[in-house]
Amino acid sequence: MSLPRVSAVARGSVAEKALILPGDHILTINGRRPRDIIEYQLLVDEAELEIEVERGGLQHSISIEKLASEPLGAEIESPLFDQVRTCDNHCEFCFIYQLPIGLRKSLYMKDDDYRLSFLYGNFTTLTRFTEFDLERVITERLSPLFVSIHSTNPTLRARLLRNKRGATSLRWLKELLKSGIEVHGQIVVCPGINDGDQFEETLLGILEEYHELASVAAVPLGVSKFSQEQNMRPHTRAEAERVVDLVETYQDICMSLLDRRMIFASDEYYLLAGRDFPRAETYEGFPQHENGIGMARAFESAFNGDLDHAYGVKPGFFASVDGAPAAGYRAARVAETRRDSEHPNPSTKRVGILTGSYGFRVLEPLVRQHPREDVRFVIVENRFFGGNVGVAGLMVGEDLARVLDNQPEGDRYLLPDVCLSQGRFLDGMTPHDLPRRVEIVNTDGHSLLRALESR
Repeated sequence: MSLPRVSAVARGSVAEKALILPGDHILTINGRRPRDIIEYQLLVDEAELEIEVERGGLQHSISIEKLASEPLGAEIESPLFDQVRTCDNHCEFCFIYQLPIGLRKSLYMKDDDYRLSFLYGNFTTLTRFTEFDLERVITERLSPLFVSIHSTNPTLRARLLRNKRGATSLRWLKELLKSGIEVHGQIVVCPGINDGDQFEETLLGILEEYHELASVAAVPLGVSKFSQEQNMRPHTRAEAERVVDLVETYQDICMSLLDRRMIFASDEYYLLAGRDFPRAETYEGFPQHENGIGMARAFESAFNGDLDHAYGVKPGFFASVDGAPAAGYRAARVAETRRDSEHPNPSTKRVGILTGSYGFRVLEPLVRQHPREDVRFVIVENRFFGGNVGVAGLMVGEDLARVLDNQPEGDRYLLPDVCLSQGRFLDGMTPHDLPRRVEIVNTDGHSLLRALESR
């Protein structure tokens, strides 16, 4: 176990008044050594605290009296203080196996840790879940969780995960649901393996065994040019159409039995099938917005001025935790003070919107309706990953630099922040490395509209 390290202290907070300092390592809180940020939060919620810290090789005892549940105000560097529970599955479709060498070390780390599922919305297969974990989740109400299902056929699920425990680990899902834990599921549909009749069997199995699931997403696998798996390939249009048809059929069945749709196909499937996206209200609050379910309709609604929608599940603990570091999917895209580059008289400059091939198909009908006539799209082909990768979130600096190098100087270039994490692209480059200045815009319809109308 490592020690929780204080990375920042809020001004005027209880921690600042108690002289807790950035760089302090917390040894114990009321005699207990927390294993993770979850346990840390429960401990510091108490009204009376005895905190042992290590500073400069010396130990200090700090006594604090505050209101129960009053925030301490000390930000912690890492969410887990013991080891991350890594994934011991070897899924053929895992995108981590399809990454090129030489990227940031953190990108190659596979986790299967229910705590990161709770904190950040990571999906877990439950193959490393235990009775102890179940007791903790139920006792502490660690909800919602996000579970990768892929198939309800035990033999096929074990094959997909390349892990014999995959055949039995969904028993934990049943126990979680029975105990009232909110769980969102995911099926990565692989052509020729768990699609077609097997996909329908999975949907039927979910209805029979796991109908308490809050939502289930069907998403296509991504195949990069670095994939070594012979069985993995992109969907054909006919296969995508079959997935959409089955999802919509089972949505009708779920509505009649459960009074909710529960099962959704990703936006990518509708693009692959050449189908119109479902109406915004059919997504039932966009519970898997971050998983690509209903993003297009949510973007459209915000672009058209509907700001009342609440998009996506907010993992309960992360939404309120005092001191949880913004990591993983929830890491800051860029520092707010550096989000937008300055452009004099931006409304007088022509605009180029940088996006991937899928983003273009979503955005072009919206922007076409805008009164500005000097807006064009700069479509960025993803040569870095290759394969069927066309989402804006996987654009990298290398591809953006290649495309921008051929674009005119002096125009405004709008870049969605979804392709950045802590100011860097996946290939390690930054927006400052690009040959043209870019404006980084929040990846939502309202932010794009404001950028187009900025004065």
